[in-house]
Amino acid sequence: MNVFRDSRAVAAGPPVGQALPSSSLRQRLSELRGPGVRPRSLDARALAALAANPGCRRRALLDGAGVDKGALAGALGSPTGYGQSQFAFVRGNAFEARVKADGGAELLRLVRERLDPGSPPPEPEGPGAVATPDLSAAGPEGRAARTALALREATAAGGWTLLDHPMLAVDVAGSPAYVEPDAVVVHPDGSWTVVEIKSFPVIDGSADAAKVGAAARQAAVYVLALEPVAAHAAAHTGRAVRVRDRVLLVCPKDFSNLPTAAPVDIRKQLATTRRQLARLTRVEEIAAALPEGTTFDLRLADDGKTPTRPAQELAAAVGAVGAAYAPECLAACELAFHCRKHARQEGAVEALGRGVRGELGGLRTIEEVLAAARPEGPGSDGPPGTPCEGPRAEAGPGDTAGSDAPTGPDDPTGPDAPTGPDDPTGPDAPAGPDDPAVLALRRAAALRAEALAAAAVPRTPADGPYVPRATAEGPAVPHPRAEEA
Repeated sequence: MNVFRDSRAVAAGPPVGQALPSSSLRQRLSELRGPGVRPRSLDARALAALAANPGCRRRALLDGAGVDKGALAGALGSPTGYGQSQFAFVRGNAFEARVKADGGAELLRLVRERLDPGSPPPEPEGPGAVATPDLSAAGPEGRAARTALALREATAAGGWTLLDHPMLAVDVAGSPAYVEPDAVVVHPDGSWTVVEIKSFPVIDGSADAAKVGAAARQAAVYVLALEPVAAHAAAHTGRAVRVRDRVLLVCPKDFSNLPTAAPVDIRKQLATTRRQLARLTRVEEIAAALPEGTTFDLRLADDGKTPTRPAQELAAAVGAVGAAYAPECLAACELAFHCRKHARQEGAVEALGRGVRGELGGLRTIEEVLAAARPEGPGSDGPPGTPCEGPRAEAGPGDTAGSDAPTGPDDPTGPDAPTGPDDPTGPDAPAGPDDPAVLALRRAAALRAEALAAAAVPRTPADGPYVPRATAEGPAVPHPRAEEA
């Protein structure tokens, strides 16, 4: 996938509700990258990864500034093998060429069959044939303008049109990121459909859920990029233009190279991606909170590849921006190994997974979890070893960290929650003895202690060896030293 990133402001203006950054912000982002360092290209995969972890301020700032996270991770001593293999590229390109062969006849058949069965089928030739406009132009800006013109013309024509690798622009922190979907199909009714062609197989009608989810998040970026273009096309053509929120995912069928397709509803991914991109336009707030002089410049040597800046300085600069590590980051971010190492050193519960973090609520470290599980810990109402039999505290207006609390994107304890100083469940707000998570941990510890006590056999004499008691399944196993006694 060819993607481009331009450091200049969007000439046609930002999407509705988003503002272009000031020149001071652009200067600040340039300082974060380093003098003379061009911004790193952002593609749909990177934007989809942002949507998957919107609470990570570190990634939001680094991606918004266009910092090369792969080179940064290598300079920090935590290189990662994240990326797509060359074999996957070759296989994907070969499969995509087969799907789009013969002017996209097979692809259009799948689109009509799966998404628009009531529309007239495309004709092999003549007025009803599939149009495939030429989208070639100079530079990404020229290709994006040519794509917008082709979409307007196809909408006005009212027939089937296949756009092969169109170029679209997405506003990211005030700078346009150019993304390139596999295909966009214009229907006779004027609606537009994004087509994602992937090389992972669909076996017996099922595919890898994680890969399908990643493809859905990636397609959501393309749909967002098409929305402002659709608004302009509707204004010029006078027709109602709708970008469908159901995309077509095309994959190999079973173990063959024959294509099969399925519609994917991306409304949830669309809302999440839209919210995250809106947060990226406020990247100036994250940059303003950094210490004076913070920069991620690697100070490359004359060869342009070897970093000369000490790793300790880079680690301090990276550590100045809060991260929201989760095990899922290992498959989506170049800095995942670095963030995991520090999360383990700090004993953060995030290293155990987002589900565990959501269940533990205001308990932020493993030490806090272990301390809260002890009945004799702070806040206990009884002597050591007394189980907590009291009822669970009712959650008040500020108690949203219970074990039954939802963990959606709007939940302050969910995986998408921010972890800044204003977070009510952040490290500055320790859990009290009536916190539902604390009560659940102590209750679990008490039940475990009761189960162990019931299974134990009193020793006689007190300092004698432990002898397992007999069970219905068989006799007791004598301890080696018990026979000597």
